[in-house]
Amino acid sequence: IIKKPGILTTIQDLGRTGAQKFGLNPAGVMDRAAARTLNVLLGNAESDAVLEMHFPACAIEFDADTMIAIGGADFDARINGEPLRNWSCMLAEKGAILNFAKRSSGNRAYLALSGGLSVPEWRGSRSTNLVAGLGGMDGRRLSVGDIIHCGTSSSHDARVRTVGHSLIPRYSRFPTVRIVTGSEFEYLSDESERAFLSEGFTLTNDCNRMGFRLSGKPIHLLHPRDMVSTAVSFGTIQLLPDGQLIILMADHQTSGGYPRIGSVISADLPLLAQCGPGDGVSFQMVSIDEAERLALRFETELSFLRVGCRLHAQNAGYRS
Repeated sequence: IIKKPGILTTIQDLGRTGAQKFGLNPAGVMDRAAARTLNVLLGNAESDAVLEMHFPACAIEFDADTMIAIGGADFDARINGEPLRNWSCMLAEKGAILNFAKRSSGNRAYLALSGGLSVPEWRGSRSTNLVAGLGGMDGRRLSVGDIIHCGTSSSHDARVRTVGHSLIPRYSRFPTVRIVTGSEFEYLSDESERAFLSEGFTLTNDCNRMGFRLSGKPIHLLHPRDMVSTAVSFGTIQLLPDGQLIILMADHQTSGGYPRIGSVISADLPLLAQCGPGDGVSFQMVSIDEAERLALRFETELSFLRVGCRLHAQNAGYRS
């Protein structure tokens, strides 16, 4: 039961796939690594819906004993006033109140519940599309009095579990994120190419789930070019007419006509997703092979966590 809604709390999962050809953006969580890790920790499907929270965050009362996991940004989570450890799962007893006292790091915290959040699917996803007003809880942010039900859980282990250090992202207010070249990168002037890869950029106040606008040294093409709108994705870096940059995020449009000069690799999208206005970002170019290697490393670590949680649950069952 939502006792306090927070500034922006929505139901999200890993987003809608296969519908961008119809002009429907994918939506979904901003920090996919956090949502997937928390669901694995609880024994859920990785694609189960979670709460995505911004600070000031929501307050929730549990009307039944529920296993929960909290991660992503550190908002100083507390149950009945007692602090909870980030990147851990624990039992929230019936009648307990979960709230968040202060923001210590990051900009988006995630709450996963055992069995996932049970809301109707729309186009194969439970994610909230605020612009369309569809998905999640009637296509809107959560409000006081909303009741969210959980799905059926396959795990009944109430012991506390914590994510290992190798899976916990190193969030920063000034991350260096790795990118691969975009289709129009080669059209940059030499000076702009150097500036793009050596200068720092600041996130402006014009940042939201659709995209992060950056402020920094202007970047220019060697020659003006007319472009036909073409496909874009989560992490695409576009060059705007004024020489500034925008990085497309989870609610990005499906196509765009601005030059695509780079794309943030999947391994570093969580670092970017936890930034907010006033934070800084710089870019480091890597090869596609390196991007794939880093993505595979995360998948391997997540697989280890999945196996460990299953063994943990089996051992608990043997002792009960």
